[in-house]
Amino acid sequence: MRNHLAMAAVLTSAAVMPAQAKTVCTLVADAGSGKVLKQEGDCATRVTPASTFKIPLAVIGFDSGFLKTPQEPVFDFKKGDPDWGGAEWKRPTDPERWLKYSVVWYSQRITHALGEKTLTDYARSFDYGNADFSGDATKNNGLDRAWIASSLKISPQEQVAFLQRLAKRTLPVKPEAMEKALASMETFPISAPGWQVKGKTGMAYPRSATGDFDYARPWGWFVGVAEQGNRKIAFAQLIQDERKQPDSPSARARAAILNDLPALLRDVTAP
Repeated sequence: MRNHLAMAAVLTSAAVMPAQAKTVCTLVADAGSGKVLKQEGDCATRVTPASTFKIPLAVIGFDSGFLKTPQEPVFDFKKGDPDWGGAEWKRPTDPERWLKYSVVWYSQRITHALGEKTLTDYARSFDYGNADFSGDATKNNGLDRAWIASSLKISPQEQVAFLQRLAKRTLPVKPEAMEKALASMETFPISAPGWQVKGKTGMAYPRSATGDFDYARPWGWFVGVAEQGNRKIAFAQLIQDERKQPDSPSARARAAILNDLPALLRDVTAP
């Protein structure tokens, strides 16, 4: 009897213990037909895009002519640039390295060169979230961090809608801008022969009521497209930790969706 009571106490404790992380949304859609292949969770609420914003920023950069090819231009790290990404952020960086290592200061080179109005106009034409590049209230820092737990917000549904247009090459930009942006993105292997997956992680901390960062509850994104000839899909995975974890939530978001994709891709048809 005593053992049964002890076991019941353990189970009750486990039941009330807060989860370590939650999946906010999983959304996968056929870009050709528009068919939703998987949708779970709250996919309509807007949050910070974090580094997933680098995908539309790459398209904007190539369309504007500021970015030339996946290997050009190359910029050097400068004193005062964000360096919390470690050694990879202090090396000469081109568009491919920018996207692979999520180099914040390279994003800032692009945003400062183009300006708030140009970014806003592009984002509105992409239907990219709220297209708000004002930054933190009263701080005039939109070109430095609007996309990092600040003014720019987007839902998983809006992420996937944008990525469907990118996959179909129907964004209102030059065709080569979309091709170069996709060519610059990192490729991720999956167990689905013939499919190529391109994606981008993103991680950021929410703000508390006082405006401070909540370092225990970061968001983790992984968004992108998968293509096999004329068969194309777009996906978004968003999770949020409930307590501080030893690894990145964006890495877990990436692993989760890459694990799901092979089975889902069987339902994708060519247009």
